[in-house]
Amino acid sequence: MKDLKYLAAFSIPIVCFLGLFLKNYWVWATPIFAFICIPVLELIFPVDADNLKPEEANSKLSRNIFDWLLYLNLPLVFGLVFYGLFIVSNNVLATYEFVGLIFSIGIVLGVNGINVAHELGHRQTTNERFLGKALLLPSFYMHFYIEHNFGHHLHAATLEDPATARYNQSVYSFWFTSIFRQYLSAWKIQNKLLKNSKNSFFSTKNDMFWYIILQICYLIGVLLIFGTSALLFALFAGIVGFVLLETVNYIEHYGLIRLKTKSGRYERVKEIHSWNSNHIIGRIVLYELTRHSDHHFKSSKKYQVLDCHDKSPQMPYGYPTSMVLAMIPPLWFGIMNKRVPREMIIS
Repeated sequence: MKDLKYLAAFSIPIVCFLGLFLKNYWVWATPIFAFICIPVLELIFPVDADNLKPEEANSKLSRNIFDWLLYLNLPLVFGLVFYGLFIVSNNVLATYEFVGLIFSIGIVLGVNGINVAHELGHRQTTNERFLGKALLLPSFYMHFYIEHNFGHHLHAATLEDPATARYNQSVYSFWFTSIFRQYLSAWKIQNKLLKNSKNSFFSTKNDMFWYIILQICYLIGVLLIFGTSALLFALFAGIVGFVLLETVNYIEHYGLIRLKTKSGRYERVKEIHSWNSNHIIGRIVLYELTRHSDHHFKSSKKYQVLDCHDKSPQMPYGYPTSMVLAMIPPLWFGIMNKRVPREMIIS
């Protein structure tokens, strides 16, 4: 039965569905649940820093249930997106309802879309990676697959990494620097991959071109089938989704910078270069993303067997709570700056 705890990750899509179905002020149920109810639950439930024994980890790796819990997010996410588009195109909504629906679907896109896509993007099978890329489509962040796998995991916790927040950088500043720098980085990486495989920039092997085409086709399809209001809805919901991702990126490596060796190169990525959280609710809802230190230590490791390392810097709160705190920079700096190792601070 413990394996089924990750069913709690579907709580946000369920609340979102109820909000869409009931409309009125219920459309704000998802933001309230995600950023008020879950943080409160994180404070109530105990922290669990225990790691699996080798035999337990092997047992979990042999069970397909953990993979299917990820795959189920594909029909859930796209089902809710199209349900939202249907509602927007067939109902006269008040402004607060329209905005509430945008945030509700956007949160689902960030949590059950991009977050699950991140996990699947690290898998070795083509089919799983395809599912991961599909989950990135409605958030217009398909380039994330390239930049994250071939860029971030190489440059994490360095000044060269767009997805590593600097010490004393606010989340609002980080949104802009990370979003634009990651997109440019994805193009640079793609161009390098093409050169290495001896393909031209205009080759059909240029995945960045395909991502642009697919995302534009998605928006054109929304416009033609559901209309202008639905197009705006899809566009802004996608933006909410990837801004949520960037908020998570912000807290994952905030202020943590790898030191340089005598040769001038950065030291290898260690457990100390990502913020870890063992708050059980955040761990379950985000498919163990909060054990981010172990993920960077070995990126191919599946979510259900990620470990907590004693050396890893520990967050005082779970990731959902930390995302709320990050929205108030003075509070965030007051809590987190004193936790950043002094030797990592670059003036």
